[in-house]
Amino acid sequence: MFRIFNNSLKFKQVMPVQPCILCGAFSMDGVWCRACDADLPRLGSDHCPVCGLPTLNGEICGKCLKHAPSFETTSAAFAYAFPVDKLVQAVKFSGRFALTNQLADALASRITIRPDFIVAMPLHPLRLRERGFNQSYLLAQRLARHFGISLLTDICSRTRNTPHQSSLPWQERGKNMRGAFDCSADLTGKHIAIVDDVMTTGTTIEELARTLRQKGATKVSAWVLARTLPR
Repeated sequence: MFRIFNNSLKFKQVMPVQPCILCGAFSMDGVWCRACDADLPRLGSDHCPVCGLPTLNGEICGKCLKHAPSFETTSAAFAYAFPVDKLVQAVKFSGRFALTNQLADALASRITIRPDFIVAMPLHPLRLRERGFNQSYLLAQRLARHFGISLLTDICSRTRNTPHQSSLPWQERGKNMRGAFDCSADLTGKHIAIVDDVMTTGTTIEELARTLRQKGATKVSAWVLARTLPR
């Protein structure tokens, strides 16, 4: 909204005042207030640049050195912990779309690389029909506008309606995602960023990244809102 000062034609934009979704106090800073924003579990700087897990002095972790994944870098805004986990779930399962832009902007502030294109982690058509939207696509749209990078739609698809990764033991998640994606575009020589909401084991992003590599992508980056950390 706008206010007029001194009966002149000069306008000053004023942020709408609304209750903070986290503490209930009035916020002029967005969906959550500045105080709650300062307390969010942001990912520390000392993490593996490939997979995003904590490491000493931010070095590449032993797992990524031994078995390099198909994606080369991970940018993540938060650790997947309270209250970020509840914010992500509010978007994913309750359709709280008002949270999406502020979450995406937090991720944008952690991204320092510029790919050629962005793709959103696809949902299987049955899952998409059930949920009605793809939360990763909503995040990707905001990031594409922020950086002025094209979001490639309808080139990647999930060909198998796999069980939820969270419902499976960690050791079975790689097998669950094997062959789950298809890509219809020629990506020869391109750097692609995959946008997803949460990275837990990394197997879902790994499988999509492998598919993109098979289509000629020379570099794949992972942009995730939150990274699940070891307990």
